[in-house]
Amino acid sequence: TGVEMEALVGASVAALTIYDMCKAFSHDIVIRETRLIEKTGGKNDYRYDG
Repeated sequence: TGVEMEALVGASVAALTIYDMCKAFSHDIVIRETRLIEKTGGKNDYRYDG
């Protein structure tokens, strides 16, 4: 959904910012992947306890 995509974009931008700051010290830095590990809420995780 939109919220997860916004979070992934934010994490990717943060990783690129850290990479940009650290590349002066080492050129061996690699950003491998950004992925969603867990999602709760929304239609799929809706639970009725009644």
